[in-house]
Formats: sequence, C-alpha cells, structure tokens
Amino acid sequence: MIIGVDFDGTCVAHEFPKIGRDIGAIPVLKELVDNGHQLILFTMRSNIENPEVKEVDSDHLKSEVPSGNYLDDAVNWFKDNDIPLYGVQVNPTQHTWTTSPKAYCQLYIDDAALGCPLSFDTEIKGRPYVDWILTRLILRQKGLVN
Repeated sequence: MIIGVDFDGTCVAHEFPKIGRDIGAIPVLKELVDNGHQLILFTMRSNIENPEVKEVDSDHLKSEVPSGNYLDDAVNWFKDNDIPLYGVQVNPTQHTWTTSPKAYCQLYIDDAALGCPLSFDTEIKGRPYVDWILTRLILRQKGLVN
C-alpha cells in the first residue's frame, strides 16, 4: 500500500521551523515499511531561499519564515531514522496516468485528517499531534502492521 505521511504534527511535534520532538512515529513507520508499504512524505514544508519580506512599519521589515531547507530537513529526518521514502511530495509513478498535483496514496496519515487519532500534551507543544499508539492499533486492525 502507498501511504502519504504528513510531517509536522504527524511524524514529530509541531515546532516548525525546527524539527519537533519525538512523538512515537518512528517504530510504527518502520513497521509499515517492513510490512512492504511505501511511504510518501506529503508535507507543507518547502525549501525557502528568498522569503517574501513584509513591511511591519516604516522602520521595520519582517519575513514570515526565514530562509531554510525545511523540506530537506524533513527528508533527512527519515534518512537519519532509517525510514526509506518512496516519494517526496509526489507519487513517482503517477505521472504516467494523471497530471494531478495531488500525490496519489491509498492512505494518508495526517494530524489534520478527520478521524486521525490525536494526542495533546502541553509539555510537548500547544497543538495536538498524531497519537501513534492508537494509530498502530488502527493499522493492526486493517492488517497493515503485525
């Protein structure tokens, strides 16, 4: 199965532009890959070279997000944790049958998805994130992990 996985709030806690703290995704993602599933990183992160600068007032300029390799940081998180990716932002084979910009996956795991089990711990971050204990149970029920 091809599984699209969001990053911030899904693989790690919400701490953009930094890589957030561990929330338990690593063993479950590895288990998915070990069971033959292919992961596509499907995230809003991108590499930003020249951010748009906005004038706050006549004496101050502010960039919404500073320059950074934010997408590369997420991809490297997968590499550093020995979790192979089938694709990044795109399904590598879908160009043969569609021009749609949406990455085709058979399942999406995303903290913003309706029905995705969430956890909330103010010590980790002020926003909810994927509850990987419950997610693993759902994946087991579907026969996707052992």
